[in-house]
This record gives sequence, structure tokens and C-alpha cells, in this order.
Amino acid sequence: MVPQRIIRGCVILTVILLVGTGGYMLFEHWDFMDALYMTVITITTVGYREVGPVSGTGRIFTIFIIFFGVGIIAYILGLAAQVMVDTQVRSLLGRRKLGRKLKSLKDHYILCGFGRIGSIIARELWESKIPMVVIDTDPDNMEGLESEGIPYINDDATSDEVLLNAGIERAKGVVSVVASDADNLFITMTARGLNPGLFILARADGEATEKKLLRAGANRVMMPYLIGGHKMAQAIIKPAVTDFLDVTFQSKDIGLEMEEVRVGENSRLNGLALMDSGIRQELDVIIVAIRKKDGEMQFNPSSQTRIEAGDTLISLGKRDDLAKLENNLSG
Repeated sequence: MVPQRIIRGCVILTVILLVGTGGYMLFEHWDFMDALYMTVITITTVGYREVGPVSGTGRIFTIFIIFFGVGIIAYILGLAAQVMVDTQVRSLLGRRKLGRKLKSLKDHYILCGFGRIGSIIARELWESKIPMVVIDTDPDNMEGLESEGIPYINDDATSDEVLLNAGIERAKGVVSVVASDADNLFITMTARGLNPGLFILARADGEATEKKLLRAGANRVMMPYLIGGHKMAQAIIKPAVTDFLDVTFQSKDIGLEMEEVRVGENSRLNGLALMDSGIRQELDVIIVAIRKKDGEMQFNPSSQTRIEAGDTLISLGKRDDLAKLENNLSG
């Protein structure tokens, strides 16, 4: 953004040009172009040559134009230099601050790609207060990330050095959603090599790429076109179900959320059946499914299903009730 002082200086300079041109036209009876040319070479101290003989009045007028014009040009140039220096200083300080923030990140996610899909993922993670860093090659995206305080690296995510700078050795996971399937495959292979215990979520445009990404080390692969097409078909086949899911996951007005809550060893609910846990009666929370610690998924569990340490409860309810449930299950 251009500072107001520079704008004010440019306005004054324009006024001087107009006054100088008008003065020469009045005192020396020159045409507009000759008067403007004389004004410009005077205030810029070029002194190439005068348009024509200058009268005594014209010389006095020229002296005043020199004093005012040279002064305002020096003022504008000084402000422009100050703005450039301030910009460079702020950029340097910003990079240092960003570097410190990146070094302090731990158990974070590295989001590779900030296109249409990546920007949605970044917004959701940021709103959920999940630490992350974005890597993207488009410099136009960096200003928005910087204004929101999201750590970023403007570079190629396929580079080992860039991933190491993003703290991949301390990261919890990598989300690769760049536009090219080949780049997503390369990022997956590189990330798995740098951190074998990393959770990797990758984007694919086709089933063939999905298989390659899984072989390369991705834990999970998503195909946005397949998901989008399936959802559009369901909107026709099962509109009520689609509306329910949209309201549940996207609407903030009704206050319903779906959350996964892990059962801790010291939880007072450990070992109790669902009917004895009081979850539905006391917290008004619905247990949609239970993922057992061995990975088995039990959908719509019966009231006799026992809650065991290490299980993950897929729960539907209001945010406050879900928070109470998490406290009870964490122990």
C-alpha cells in the first residue's frame, strides 16, 4: 500500500507542473508542450536547453519553480527510498520470525499445495487449531497465509531440503494435494523416506495413481473427483440423507458435530457397557460407531457393547457435550 505522504507529495508535484506550465504560457506566451517541457527540465535540474529567450519575469518565475520543484522531488525520492528500506526490513524480520516458528513446530501437519483443495484443508485445520505449515510454489498465495498467521514456505515440496525445513522429522503427518499426480507420488516417497512413522494423506485423480501412492507409502489416498461425483449422485438417490450429512458437517447454526474420542486407561467408563455408561442419558450424545483398538469398526453398536481402553468412539452431539464426553473418556 502506498503511504499517504507519497501520495500527497505526488499531488503537490502535479500542482507545481500545472502552475509552472501555466506560468510559462502566461509570461512567455509559449504553447502547452513548450511550457511543460521547460517546467520539467527546470524542476529536475536537467538544464538541457531553454525553449526560447526568457524574460526577466520568466527568470524570476523559474527561480521559484526550481526551489519548490527540486524540494518536492527530493522529498518524494526520500520517501520512496524509506518505503523500500522499511519493506525489506519487515520482510527480513518476517522471515526470521517465520524461521523461529517453523523450528518450534512439533506434531504438526505439512500441507503440500495451496490450491482449491489445499486452501479448504488449511482453513479447516486452522479453525480446529491443529498446528501446520503450508508449502506452495505460488507466491501470490503467501500474502493471504501471512495475514492469517499461518506458517508457510514458498518453495517446491518435492525437495528434501524444503520438507526438512518444514520440520518433517518432528511432524505428525503430511497432506499432499498438489495438482500433479506425479508430484504427489514423489512427495509421498520422499516424506516416507525422511520420516518412516509419518501419517501421509495424498490426493489422486485416478485409481491407478491411488495404488501407486499406497505402494509408495501413503496411509490414505483421497480422490476428490470420485468423492464429488458420488456425493452428487447421492443427492439424487438419497436427498434426505445428503441433507442430513450436509447440515451435520457444514452447518454451524444447529451446533451438532461429529467427533472421535479415544478411551483412556484411567477412564471411569472403561469396561462398562454403553447402556451403563450414561453417555446417552447424561450427555445427550449418540455413539454412531466404535473403532476397536485392533482396528475393527463396529457400526451402530448395541447397548451391550463394552467400552474398552484404546477404543475410539465416533460420537454425534453438541460441542459442549462432546467436550464432557472427552473428559470422561480420557480419565
